[in-house]
Amino acid sequence: MESSLLVSVVVPCYNHAQYLSEALQSIFEQTYTNWECIVIDDGSPDNTEMVAREWLLRDKRFKYFKKENGGLSRARNYGIKNAKGEYILTLDADDKFEKTFIKKGVEIFDQHSETGIVSCWGYRFDNCKIYGLFKPNGKDLHDYLFNSAALASCLFRRKCWSQVEGYDENMNKGYEDWEFFLRISKQGWKSKIVEEPLFFYRQHKLSMRIIAQNNFDLEIKKYIYFKHKDLYVENFERLVENLLFIADKNRKQELKRINSIDFRLGNTILQPLRFLKLILKIK
Repeated sequence: MESSLLVSVVVPCYNHAQYLSEALQSIFEQTYTNWECIVIDDGSPDNTEMVAREWLLRDKRFKYFKKENGGLSRARNYGIKNAKGEYILTLDADDKFEKTFIKKGVEIFDQHSETGIVSCWGYRFDNCKIYGLFKPNGKDLHDYLFNSAALASCLFRRKCWSQVEGYDENMNKGYEDWEFFLRISKQGWKSKIVEEPLFFYRQHKLSMRIIAQNNFDLEIKKYIYFKHKDLYVENFERLVENLLFIADKNRKQELKRINSIDFRLGNTILQPLRFLKLILKIK
């Protein structure tokens, strides 16, 4: 017997009107039918409102809210506050789910009361192709210590969100999903991964996650480590092992770069110029 519990899908959108219909279509096609879909227009200057309102006319399960721009965490929290479901599914406006994900996620919740988060495998895709299967492996707290072990777009119990008081709205540079899942896991909730590629992550050249990794990785991780200092003190040996692993990985990458043909060729070309500069300085 199919669960009768309502699933609230929260879709924040900022400047992604061109992809929004594709995301909403993936919800419209879900085999689990007891859902509502809340589009949060986070102050988009594009035609997000027009696209969203077209879907409101198409199906009464779609809802639309507009707010001042405040970042992803605020938009998700705002949507969940206006949601009615016992289960929450987050979905970014440029991504999409395969049609069976909600049904399979709800079945897991029905069968496993200790599970608070359900995620799945996923593909990266762009306008040309689907590629790069990735397999999250989150099960419990230890899997979330040093990175997110679930997709940012996933299904979770509303009571989990309430218990940890939502997404951290101070985190506006990325990794807010990881920190949110970390807090849920600290409360003893487990995660389940549907081992099928049921999610499609649109790869942009400058996605929020890429920007976070390239520009703010250390800053955000420092924030998370200090916020959860008790947890990392308790797992000090794991922390040291992880930091040593990262240091060794970075060292190997630097050695590879130094030994690369491009690097050596660049040095060969520049060395005479440096010598000439030195001579001119002496004169």
